[in-house]
Amino acid sequence: MSQRTKIKALLESGKTDIDVTVKGWVRTFRNNQFIALNDGSTNNTLQVIVDFENTDPTLLKRITTGAAISATGKLVASVGKGQSVEVKATTIEILGDSDPEKYPLQPKKHSLEFLREIAHLRFRTNTFGAVFRVRNTLAFAVHQFFQERGFIYLHTPIITASDAEGAGETFHVTNFDIANPPKTESGEIDYKQDFFGRSTNLTVSGQLEGELGAMGMSDIYTFGPTFRAENSNTTRHLAEFWMIEPEMAFYDAKDNADLAEALLKYVITYALDKNKDDIEFLTQRLLEEEKQKPQNERSEMTLIEKLQFCLANDFERLTYTEAIDILKDSTPNKKKKFQYLVEGWGTDLQSEHERYLVEKHFKKPVILTDYPKEIKSFYMRQNDDGKTVAAMDILFPGIGEIVGGSQREERLDRLEQRMDEIGIPKDELWWYLDTRRFGGCPHAGFGLGFERLVLFVTGMGNIRDVIPFPRFPKNAEF
Repeated sequence: MSQRTKIKALLESGKTDIDVTVKGWVRTFRNNQFIALNDGSTNNTLQVIVDFENTDPTLLKRITTGAAISATGKLVASVGKGQSVEVKATTIEILGDSDPEKYPLQPKKHSLEFLREIAHLRFRTNTFGAVFRVRNTLAFAVHQFFQERGFIYLHTPIITASDAEGAGETFHVTNFDIANPPKTESGEIDYKQDFFGRSTNLTVSGQLEGELGAMGMSDIYTFGPTFRAENSNTTRHLAEFWMIEPEMAFYDAKDNADLAEALLKYVITYALDKNKDDIEFLTQRLLEEEKQKPQNERSEMTLIEKLQFCLANDFERLTYTEAIDILKDSTPNKKKKFQYLVEGWGTDLQSEHERYLVEKHFKKPVILTDYPKEIKSFYMRQNDDGKTVAAMDILFPGIGEIVGGSQREERLDRLEQRMDEIGIPKDELWWYLDTRRFGGCPHAGFGLGFERLVLFVTGMGNIRDVIPFPRFPKNAEF
């Protein structure tokens, strides 16, 4: 079965007059003679020419859109337009039939909404073939970036007892009969009888456990699924998504920002190099999609221009305070064009503010630092001014925040004080505090939402279209 050559390899080889076997799915079959065959290795199809006069008519009828076939023959230079080589088949074998009356993916344009409903088949389309090949490349590039720098890949738990963000939007894990859980004498659910002997949930972040690894191995990264039970039915939210979270001992806030900028430039460069055809296809797809929008809503840059824009510029670095001053004095704020007006210091920045800074004001990616401590998490290092923390967000065109991170608070007394201020029970995080009690040191880290990255690099508009099987409210199909 394995004696086949992938279509991508054949098209790139430059070879002709060789015997080959190709396998894939029929996109179209014209004139009982020309098969457009695709195997998912590339968006390009390979033309397979059938000797229909010497082929069983019953077999010809089974060569339908969606059918899986094997074709053996000679690879020759093509005389027709649109392809450099084609296969003159000597044998055709049907590996899997496809009823043309029932197959949902007919050779025509389908809406992304429709394809979301048949996510189990959308891998066979050009758009999703391109998206998921780019996703694969980006994932590989992330690992290669960290491995080249001596980082340890740490698998942090998916089932945990901590809510790292304190958001409370967690999926609970239990083996209780949920209709009749055991109760304590006071009538509360008795989690001591549960599988883990306590209340547990699916992880919202691997960060806290990642910090534990960094406190013994210096540089670690996690790359795995995280979960939020947030009832958000938007184009930017998923209930299950992947996070890249490095944690580095002996790093300060500047080192942290430098690493994040280097990572983003590395993986974008890698994708542009390895997936040139796919990104060119997605650029054209986006141009066609933008034609349907009013002029003022169209992007000023093509997809490839946007990616190169992030590579060509050093990211602009400024403090939250400086950003607030710019936004407060900006034309859209003065003319009340922002949906959320910037009143002053302490405002929690929205996507529209972040995009204004990147796309209109600086015209380059932006790293914002030193946010008010009230709008950031408890573990971020407190600055000497008593008002801000050593946080950083990286803002990208068209998407807003793509990375969030900080130098972590390594001083035990300051960390405990902050936990007390916002009501985080210290006894539940005793293990986290131990890393400050025993050999604590300056350290930092950040989180990069992988789907946000894939969304940016592919130019797709909905986050549900860059993860193979999206999970969101009222949907856990497949």
